[in-house]
Amino acid sequence: MLKPFFLGLLLTGLAAPLQADPLANHLFGAQKTPSRQAPMPIGTYAKGCGAGQVQLPESGPTWQAMRLSRDRHWGQPVMIDYLKDLSRTAVKVGWKGLYIGDISQPRGGPMTSGHASHQIGLDADVWMRPPSRLNLSRSEREKIGSIPVRSANQRAVTKNWTRSHHALLKAAASDKRVDRIFVAAAVKLEMCKTARPSDKKWLQKIRPVAGHDTHFHVRLKCPRGASGCVTQKPSVATLSKGGNGCDDTLRWWVTDYLNPPKATPKPKKKTAPRKRPRQFTMADLPNQCKNVLNAR
Repeated sequence: MLKPFFLGLLLTGLAAPLQADPLANHLFGAQKTPSRQAPMPIGTYAKGCGAGQVQLPESGPTWQAMRLSRDRHWGQPVMIDYLKDLSRTAVKVGWKGLYIGDISQPRGGPMTSGHASHQIGLDADVWMRPPSRLNLSRSEREKIGSIPVRSANQRAVTKNWTRSHHALLKAAASDKRVDRIFVAAAVKLEMCKTARPSDKKWLQKIRPVAGHDTHFHVRLKCPRGASGCVTQKPSVATLSKGGNGCDDTLRWWVTDYLNPPKATPKPKKKTAPRKRPRQFTMADLPNQCKNVLNAR
């Protein structure tokens, strides 16, 4: 017979609930330093991590990082270089520089709040608000907000939209490092009004996506030699054939999307719910992310 002491341990173990795997966003969100590894974006923009990331300095001659308390101003070196270059370009179009929002966490990965992407250090948010000054205190950077350039009904730009916004986005998209830039649909429509045949190469990179009325979201291509990075496929068929995106697909965003035509509802197929980034465990991410998480 088992002695009472050992019997008690056995029963306690059987009664204890199985521990669920910890969520990846909690594990990556707790990291305060980057991994001491060679820079490498790993996985996809919405399911991955970032090795060897570097931090954008809080302030520079032509930029300021906003919402410092989030600690999301880390990215791959190519992204940090790109943002510095774009901030200097902003001065050339008449701005004092740039207010830069979220990039990524110290080691990338899923976040506990906000973005589904921004996981591999190749995404960054740039505020639509032209800086009034570049010496904001840490406190001011938590309180000040950006400005909307899309109307409340989502069909047009507001008076906040200027020619310099157009010039900045054109410069941002013309950079060879850029894969695509997400903006409000009304912004893309406005830019299409003055589009020329020669604008196709950069204008096709400007993509309409909901939720981008106060900032534009820059996404860079996987850098050369980044074997762990998964390239994103074109989101619209015509774009891969040299189109500029100023077609019926775009107009759908401010017509059927906002005022969908009535139709007979089709029975929905039962499918397993798709996991979202905040539900990911380490098993959902590329295997290399374990090394990134545990690296010194």
